[in-house]
Amino acid sequence: MLVTNRTDQDRRIDVYPAAATVEGSEFKFGEGHAANELTSWITLDKSAVEVEAWGEARVLATVKVPSAASRGERYGVVWASATSAPRAGGEVTQIHRVGVRMYLDVGPGGEPISDFSIGELRPAGSAEGEPSLTAQVTNTGGRAIDLTGTVSLTDGPADSRAGPFQVGQGVTLPPGGSGQVIARLPAELPNGPWKVEINLESGLVKRSITAQIQFPDPGQVGKRGSVISRMVSGWTVGAAIAGLLLITGLAVLARRSRQSPRPPTGRPRERVPAGR
Repeated sequence: MLVTNRTDQDRRIDVYPAAATVEGSEFKFGEGHAANELTSWITLDKSAVEVEAWGEARVLATVKVPSAASRGERYGVVWASATSAPRAGGEVTQIHRVGVRMYLDVGPGGEPISDFSIGELRPAGSAEGEPSLTAQVTNTGGRAIDLTGTVSLTDGPADSRAGPFQVGQGVTLPPGGSGQVIARLPAELPNGPWKVEINLESGLVKRSITAQIQFPDPGQVGKRGSVISRMVSGWTVGAAIAGLLLITGLAVLARRSRQSPRPPTGRPRERVPAGR
């Protein structure tokens, strides 16, 4: 890992692993040097680095998973932490931390599949007149997901268009978990009706949904969006087609095998010449 000092002073920067969890659709960090099973498997080649002003240093982290570890995901973080210089007469110390998230999966058969589905869409309006759109998302795969994406509006009043707008950041779902992704839109946006397209992704997994919505008046929650279509990422479709072709190919081979002529069974009869 590369640690950089973007200040005009030399800095001592402590580096250490700490625990994390995925709760309530968020990736949550433990307090201070909080430990868990994953942190006990991590070793760093340095506990601190002295970095010159506008300089950089490298730290090597090694994760050694014991052979007896149970299957499942673990979460953690490797922190780079700097403490502010003490001030005369001051009693407050500032600690600045930057970390790298860790998602570690233990289990047979290699990396589990990542996948998610987009469910109910619900428009709403804040008391200040700011419209928003909430999408219910369920993690249907075997790994935690971090969701990002955009919302685009078309076919609005007078054939108007708007967006794309970014959805809110920081939504993390554990395997089997559900949560909400929220996009907050400009206050001057007309109520509609609109055709909305939501594109969400986590790594290489992408999902889209198109629906018809109508934003409500300020301070109210609107009716659920009427879904028009759903789309999955191209690699998912490709995998499904490949699987179908494989099954079809096996069926053809089996059919040909059944239709092939069978060789005669038993020992062939020996022809005996006449007169013997």
